[in-house]
Amino acid sequence: MASTYSESPFSSSSSSSRHRWNYDVFLSFRGEDTRKNFTDHLYTALIQAGIHTFRDDNELPRGEEISPQLLMAIEGSRISIVVFSKHYASSRWCLDELVKILGCRQNIDQVVLPVFYDTEPSDVRKQTGSYAKAFDEHEERFKEDMEKVNRWRGALAEAGNLSGYGLNNEANGYIFTFSVTDPPAHININNFFFIFINLSLIIFSLQLYINL
Repeated sequence: MASTYSESPFSSSSSSSRHRWNYDVFLSFRGEDTRKNFTDHLYTALIQAGIHTFRDDNELPRGEEISPQLLMAIEGSRISIVVFSKHYASSRWCLDELVKILGCRQNIDQVVLPVFYDTEPSDVRKQTGSYAKAFDEHEERFKEDMEKVNRWRGALAEAGNLSGYGLNNEANGYIFTFSVTDPPAHININNFFFIFINLSLIIFSLQLYINL
């Protein structure tokens, strides 16, 4: 279910207006969960709406750190959309991205918009469910660097408290590849329109903010 905002996350400030933006939106997502479905269609919709969007199309090989270019892309984006999926927390690169994104939220007033895709905000906030399993593995692997693990936990707790949008995976982003009058036959029609309306609101909200 989509959350309602108690106050607009798109309010501008003097520090954000002074910052030079290279992108309107940075997409943070777990590739194996959503790259070929929801995130792909969301990215297409953003581009079609004229929203300059950064999406990293390269999966990092195991053992490599996030590139300086990727960190610069985060810093140069007015808005970050974080797609929290079931296995988002299993990727240490996603978690490092999230730490950087929330640092930008604090330091340069970057807008952070979470999308809880087939996962509950409480699982993100409290690291329960699939997020608990991911952190069992992180704590074993990084037991000599628990400060890093705690930074990841803190970032998830903060992000899980932000207002955002909740979507399940039934439509897999097909709203962007079919007209609203012709949804795929295998998708529940009520759920289809619910997702269509919520993601249309995301696009509309971004356009309003970007055009301020």
